[in-house]
Amino acid sequence: MQAETILVVDDERGILLALKGILEDEGYRPLLVEDGESALRRLSEQPVDLVLLDIWLPGRDGVAILQEITKGWPTTPVIMMSGHGTIETAVRTTKLGAYDFIEKPLSLEKTLLVLRHALEERRLTRENSELLRQAESAVEIIGEDPVIVELRRRVALAAAGPGRVLVTGEHGTGKELVARSVHMLSPRRLRPFIEVNCAALPGELVESELFGHERGAFTGAVDLRRGKFEQADGGTLFFDEIGDMTPRTQGTLLRVLESQSFERVGGSKPVLVNVRVIAATNRRLEDLIAAGQFREDLFYRLAVISLHVPPLRERPGDIPLLARHFLRGFCADAAQQPKRFTPEALAVLSDHRWPGNVRELRNCVERLVMMVPGENIGADDLDLAPRAAVAATRPQALDAEAPSRLQAVQNPPTDNSK
Repeated sequence: MQAETILVVDDERGILLALKGILEDEGYRPLLVEDGESALRRLSEQPVDLVLLDIWLPGRDGVAILQEITKGWPTTPVIMMSGHGTIETAVRTTKLGAYDFIEKPLSLEKTLLVLRHALEERRLTRENSELLRQAESAVEIIGEDPVIVELRRRVALAAAGPGRVLVTGEHGTGKELVARSVHMLSPRRLRPFIEVNCAALPGELVESELFGHERGAFTGAVDLRRGKFEQADGGTLFFDEIGDMTPRTQGTLLRVLESQSFERVGGSKPVLVNVRVIAATNRRLEDLIAAGQFREDLFYRLAVISLHVPPLRERPGDIPLLARHFLRGFCADAAQQPKRFTPEALAVLSDHRWPGNVRELRNCVERLVMMVPGENIGADDLDLAPRAAVAATRPQALDAEAPSRLQAVQNPPTDNSK
């Protein structure tokens, strides 16, 4: 690993040479300058990992140089040094952005300890920034079709506020991806994203699952358990397939949404939470309301903002883009040499109806990465049902596609046939 670079700024030659020897012995790469202007020139010429900066310097003092560094190189930690330091000086420099303040004569142990802590914090900050960047990239909504461009715009608008969101769309269209995009673009992105599969909620333990339980609340409750709402506090709680939630659970959820509080099973004290709820469904909730299977008041609580994810067949121009995106990802995950689709293969993929939508396309590409040994994936490598055969098996309701898909996103349809 490359040695970390420490820029030392001090007008005392003896201190510079002493710190140079100490830092080299510890495996660092020291750079030495005797005034603030030289320090700024060095920073503009090459990046450094940390700055040790004396306050009393010829020309502009260390406080003025600190302000320049925090403005021009805000991620570089600065440790201030002074032989005439006071509590007021230490407080002032830390308020201006210094990581810490150490007094002269320097204590070797303290100097190295503060330096290690500052570098470790910088490493963690950079790692967290990279992880956040990767997380944001992982929830990117891929596509250039106008309906997807409009969906991304609406997702960004929805993310900025606290309103609840209802995401609709067929199986495999990417409803969870949209929900995660809303979360990652929101001020809550550093807080948890907790998913609840409504179809799998255990009827007899649903309240324990959502709200947790106290120790001894029932047989087998040997410890206090925090439910999904508490786990998501400060973040986002995603209810997947909300249309499969039982009527009893719907009533319970409605009460919590109204009060933003609940009691754990076996508890008597209210627990307050700050949770944004996003729900998704592939079913037409209006039909379920008419049939008495879904509460109308809960529907209006959830659908403050509605986002509809179109099926893949309505944006065939995005199929090559998605296929290449998945191909790059799966090749990288499998540590394989990059593969590519031939033009004929992309034409066949684009012509397919994809009844399983983006999920089906993703699974198809993953299979091709594993099963096709060569660099090129051709049309003969694909194992897809002919378009006419797939179309013949589609429900009648899906054959009457809307004349304007862009309008469908701006005014989300409620017919989400499976």
